[in-house]
Order: sequence, then C-alpha cells, then structure tokens
Amino acid sequence: MASIRALRFHGRNDIRVENVTAQKCGNDEIRVKIAYCGICGSDVHEYLGGPIFSPQPGQKNPYTGAELPIIMGHEMSGTILEIGSSITGFKVGQNIAINPSLDDRHHGREPCGICKSGRLNLCKSWATYGLNAHGGGFADEIVVKPFSCIPLPEGVSLKAAALAEPLAVASHMIRISGFKTGQDVVILGGGPIGLALLLLLKSKGVRKVIVSELAETRSRQATKFGADLVVNPLAKSADGTSDPVLDAVRRVVGEEGADIAFDAMGIQSTLDTALKVVKPGGVVFNVAIHEKPLLINPNSFSFTEVKLMGGICYTHEDFVDVLDVLASGKIRAEDMITSIVPLEKAVQGGFLELINNKAEHVKILIQPSKYVARL
Repeated sequence: MASIRALRFHGRNDIRVENVTAQKCGNDEIRVKIAYCGICGSDVHEYLGGPIFSPQPGQKNPYTGAELPIIMGHEMSGTILEIGSSITGFKVGQNIAINPSLDDRHHGREPCGICKSGRLNLCKSWATYGLNAHGGGFADEIVVKPFSCIPLPEGVSLKAAALAEPLAVASHMIRISGFKTGQDVVILGGGPIGLALLLLLKSKGVRKVIVSELAETRSRQATKFGADLVVNPLAKSADGTSDPVLDAVRRVVGEEGADIAFDAMGIQSTLDTALKVVKPGGVVFNVAIHEKPLLINPNSFSFTEVKLMGGICYTHEDFVDVLDVLASGKIRAEDMITSIVPLEKAVQGGFLELINNKAEHVKILIQPSKYVARL
C-alpha cells in the first residue's frame, strides 16, 4: 500500500506529522482525498489534556478498535478518489463534506432503538473519525462509510464545506432548542460555534440577536455577521451597576428578556448570565463542553419555568440543512476562516497558533500537502 502524510495524536502535548500506511478501501467504503480540515476546540483540548475522547494508552476503542496514535481532524471536506464495489450513488471526482459521527451502522451492527428513533448522534456505540476511529481529516486522505458522505450542492466550495461540521453543530442546537422565526436570542461566546449560531439564526429569521464576547477579533466578526449588538461582558453597563449583558438585552430586546440564550462558553458566569437574560418560559441552551461541573439552583428554573437544555453533535439532516443554506448564498461562512495552514506546519501554525493567539482566530483550516500519488 502507498503511504500518506497524517497528523497523529500520540499523547498529551505530543502530535506529529508522519508517514503512515494508507487504509484499504473495502467494498462498502469510499476513499476521499482531504481538501481542508478545520481545527476544533476539542482537538486543542485533546492535545493539551488528552487522551479525553481518544483511547487511553494501551487500550482500544470498544467499537472501532482504534488505538493510539490516532489521526486527528473531524471538520473535513474532500474529493472522492475510490469507491467500493458495492456502493452506488457516488462517483469518483465528486466533492463531499464528511459527517464524522459514527453509529451502529459503521460498526456493522443492527441499529439500536435510539438510532431507529433518528437520534444517531446519541447511539451507545458512538465514536468519531479524527478522535477515536480509524482515520481523520488531518491527512492526505481518509476511508469512510458511504453514509458519512454528503455531496456538495452546486456553488458550495470545498473551503466552505470544511465549515459544515461546526455549522451542523449550530444547526442541531437551533433545531432542538425549538427556535422559531421572529424570536430574540442571546449568544454567550463568539467563538466558532457562537458565530455559526449567529450566521444560521440570521438566515432563519431571528428578530434580534445579541452576542457576548471579550476578544476584539471575534467581536468584530460577530458585528460583520449581523449581530444587533456585541457586548463585552466585563465592560461597565450603561448605569454602571448592573450586568452589561443584561442591560444590553433590556435595551435591545425589552424588559422581558430573550426567548433563548445559547451558552457557547461553558463557565459559571455564562450560565448565570443566561439565566438572567432569558424571559420566563424561555430556554437556556448549553452548547459548550464543560471542563468542570457548575453550580445550579433549581429554583432558577422552577420560579420562571425556564427550560435548561443541551445538545451534542448533529445528524445527517443538519449537514444537509447547512449545505443548503451555504448554496443559497444567505451566509458567508468562509469569512470565519482566519488562516489556512499546510499539513506539514499543522503543529506550529495550527495548534500552537490557536493556543498562543486564540483571540486572533476564529477558524484555522489545515490543507494537506501535495497529494502523494499511489502506485
């Protein structure tokens, strides 16, 4: 088999671009040349504090059999290179986005009850390419199952398609939150997912949307993407005494508050703020992955009948939704890209750049180096 280049996670603070043997493409699989793959916050957490999602040293993932070192990267787009003999509906040369989420189908199992209900993102045998399965997007190529591949609509670039995964996260959260056109929303955190929420909410008819963000670069991006107001949560409020975000919501939305508050930060202060700014009967929706437990007083929900919700990942329909929105031209997702780095420089120019200069970036894409032709 030919060799390919790939960025592999060996352990905490240890990722390396290496030559690895290319995977065999089975009868029920598709080989994809990676065009672009975004660095996710979970990738950075894995690098700094892992293994978290990746298998522990000396162990294998019970569903995929994958073990360290793991090829990283799960926000990917690419072009089909090879198609297994039993697959129909795809063709070589076709551009696709990849849904990295794995469920019972990927492991050759009968779908469980949760999968049959349509919530494949909650499958008990869940895993994901790029963290705990064979193959990832920080590589020249990947071999995937056909149900992981979503063809790109006309007019959607491979760069934009690499943003389909974080946009699909946002699409999923908006969908299950119960959002309706004409509602008012607060987004706490203007990172990649917060901005993805903003973009999609604007395309879906949000009335007013306020973003709370500290970093200047991300604040400017939120304004560019159509936020009605961007607030620094550490700045003084108009009256000098109250919470600046709450003050802004009252001025822009009204005294009752917002219909939904999306917490895309996952810290105590943002949860507390979300509870302050949402109206009675509204929704506080947790988008973030938390590093430690938070304190919650159940009375905060009982006394105002506010709902506390959360979500994880996405399903196929979320990818279709965001690709259709991208094709419509309603959003300019490529404006989220702040840097494109070749695979060979992924550590210094990608991971370390995000760690050392996080506030200057929204999304860094890794672009594999010149493709190695197979023999």
